[in-house]
Amino acid sequence: MKMNPLGRTGLTVSELCLGTMTFGTQTSEAEGHAQIDRALAAGINFIDTAEMYPVNPIRAETIGRTEEIIGNWNAANKGRRDEFVLATKHSGEGSRARNGAPISSKTIPETVEGSLKRLQTDVIDLYQFHWPNRGSYMFRQNWTYDPSGQNKDETIANMEDCLEALQKQVDKGNIRFFGLSNESTWGTAQFLRISEERGWPRVATMQNEYSLLCRLYDTDLAELSVNEDVGLIAFSPLAAGLLTGKYLDGAVPEGSRKSIVSDLGGRMTPRVHGAVAAYVDIAERHGLDPVHMALAWCRTRPFMASAIFGATTMDQLEVVLGSVEVTLSDEVMGEIDKAHRAHPMPY
Repeated sequence: MKMNPLGRTGLTVSELCLGTMTFGTQTSEAEGHAQIDRALAAGINFIDTAEMYPVNPIRAETIGRTEEIIGNWNAANKGRRDEFVLATKHSGEGSRARNGAPISSKTIPETVEGSLKRLQTDVIDLYQFHWPNRGSYMFRQNWTYDPSGQNKDETIANMEDCLEALQKQVDKGNIRFFGLSNESTWGTAQFLRISEERGWPRVATMQNEYSLLCRLYDTDLAELSVNEDVGLIAFSPLAAGLLTGKYLDGAVPEGSRKSIVSDLGGRMTPRVHGAVAAYVDIAERHGLDPVHMALAWCRTRPFMASAIFGATTMDQLEVVLGSVEVTLSDEVMGEIDKAHRAHPMPY
């Protein structure tokens, strides 16, 4: 398993990260614990969760359940906590946590304490803001997102307020490092500037959507990542299952995410079918599993820290693990580039 630096933290993480957002809905606690065991045995040392998980669906009454499942594993496996880097996220406006209160110095202490308690751990290795208070380009909002109504002074003041609150959590030993999620280049640059000026926690990572079908990160954020050592933790590297090919020709496998969320979070567009077919065709012609190709491609990106995968079943987990043995040829990489040019931004 290839290991990559986690920003400037001094930590290294595996090229694959175990995502847990279905633990408690599609994935039972027993299955979740089995996945943790198998992932660690395979060399994965990175687990990602969030206070608002599980999803599919998101319900107020299940907020925190995924963290509890991981916490129960920690309690049953005392002495193994140092085998992996544990990341979680603070939700803000638009979530069902704290009635959608924005992220601030008022919410950070109670949220950190809540996650620590549910996770049954003394420290959170990577504490992330799930999305910006001011809104985000992510989740298909890039088509209509308009930043012109933002109040820059209020945004900067909130960033300063949050970073100072995070410093207090670092001083207490509750968290080690800080990351962002669903952020923009400008927002990340401001956090970096403030932390440098004030000596507060520095952005170590960015967790944004990234896959063969979603390459918004390839422009300004990629440049920032490379020059500022802010590694991408890619979520949905298989595009919510689209890149497996299992939804081709209108198929909807029983128990799949599409059987629960029919539009796959806005990813099911008229143009996505042609793009998926193009990538699956490349994989099949070169004797590759489409899952392996998609994940191996992520590994080629110069800004990639880790790719988060979610596996509903152990069989799916085993397929994902096989991707680390795959190296893409120059011919495959060239065909992927051609497919991207032919099918840019399919959703």
